[in-house]
Amino acid sequence: MTNRECRACRTHDGHLVLDLGEQPACDYFPQCDVPGPDPVYPLQMWLCSSCGLAQLLIDPTIPSEPKGAEPAALVRQAQDAVNRVAAAGLLPDGARVAEYGSPHGGSWLGPLAERGLVPVSGLSQADVILDCFGMMHAADQGAALAERANRLAPGGILLMQYHSLETIVRLGQWNALRHGHYAYYSTTALTAMLAAAGLSPRTAWCFDLYGGTVLLAASRTAEPDDTVRSLFTDEARTGVRDPAVLGNLSHDVLTSAAELRNLLTRARDEGKSVLGYSAASRAVALLCAAGIDQDLLPAVADASPAKHGLRMPGTAIPVIDPAEMVAREPELVVLFVPDLMDEVRAAYPQIEAGGGRWVDTERLSGSLQQDPQPR
Repeated sequence: MTNRECRACRTHDGHLVLDLGEQPACDYFPQCDVPGPDPVYPLQMWLCSSCGLAQLLIDPTIPSEPKGAEPAALVRQAQDAVNRVAAAGLLPDGARVAEYGSPHGGSWLGPLAERGLVPVSGLSQADVILDCFGMMHAADQGAALAERANRLAPGGILLMQYHSLETIVRLGQWNALRHGHYAYYSTTALTAMLAAAGLSPRTAWCFDLYGGTVLLAASRTAEPDDTVRSLFTDEARTGVRDPAVLGNLSHDVLTSAAELRNLLTRARDEGKSVLGYSAASRAVALLCAAGIDQDLLPAVADASPAKHGLRMPGTAIPVIDPAEMVAREPELVVLFVPDLMDEVRAAYPQIEAGGGRWVDTERLSGSLQQDPQPR
């Protein structure tokens, strides 16, 4: 995409709104004994002036991420979503369903089968087509959406779940940008993309996951309801199509990187023991932007056995088993995925029982002052 052609509408007019410089591929976790430096690649977000799609500008990386553990929050949200869609009468018993899932894992087919829906394979037509964080991994956005639309049976419904660009902008979630994630959807931009594929939004449901996640229902003959129109209004107010507004994410990079480095530096200087939790893709860009390595963060724990014995991309920080994290009795555990907070506190009560504390990376300011005294 060196000529800056939109991945959805193919136009060439747009703006570079976020540039994170040269970054390691956040899905490349080397063995701890593999010496660096790791390969780095440009990581940039581009905003199409025509359809409004925010997208990854170029991506020369090759996906190789070890499979992660599915968070309990994601499982709960999936069941909640299925219940809400069923309550709206959009999941008829016996309907054929096709799922485009995320390569990071997770599936809704179990809860859908419990409601009488029948999965279909290959490129068969379906009455319900579900895309749960799947299409964002397609380099050719226009072709990916066309494929889903072409599979939709007459009278069928397309369900698309996505981390809202409005949320990313409003909460300064700049590290949602990563290699392999080609699109960052606003409902406004997705509506334009759907129109090109002969579909239009019908209704939507909003969830707290990742700070703000949308499940949009679209079909061939539909008019946006009040929920969809409210999303349009919120997005216009936030400015999801304004390059200057999205450009403010660059300031958020500097702020959050400085806060993390200050926290870890002060913890080291005060003799506090610190570990991280969740070797997630969003942690990679934050660690690199803050210049954090093993001297400030000795290890990051993760529930996925596939990541144990590996290291965080671009650093020497090893990924360890949560049991080792508990055994080390850290005074601070920096949590890189805030949605996991309830889950990890319940799973590892020993941290707080021993006087330690979990620190949310989205709420770093003032974190150290609230810490317990060194043991």
